[in-house]
Amino acid sequence: MSLNRNKDLKTYYSISELSAMLGVSESLLRYWEKEFPSIQPRKTGRGVRQYSKADIEEVRLIHHLVKERGMKLAAAREALRANRHEASPKAEAIDRLVAIREDLMAIKAQLDSLI
Repeated sequence: MSLNRNKDLKTYYSISELSAMLGVSESLLRYWEKEFPSIQPRKTGRGVRQYSKADIEEVRLIHHLVKERGMKLAAAREALRANRHEASPKAEAIDRLVAIREDLMAIKAQLDSLI
């Protein structure tokens, strides 16, 4: 099994890496930056976006509200303003469950290959 235990060692992630993590387009991430002032990635002198872990958590929370729960952007903004403490743990739990499922699928594939 090839688990990347060192993935937390990185300080900044590019927009393409974040896009791949969430399965959304880079243009959607740029759009969310305009719609949600709380997303503020660092930009290099050339304008290249660099997302910190805090930025990524904010985008994951927005992704959870908009894509997984089906909220409109205005409703997601309001949910973040009013109930951030409630929305965040749910999104984190879903992320953990998805990671566990991926690990279990990898183990199953390895077991299947032994048979």
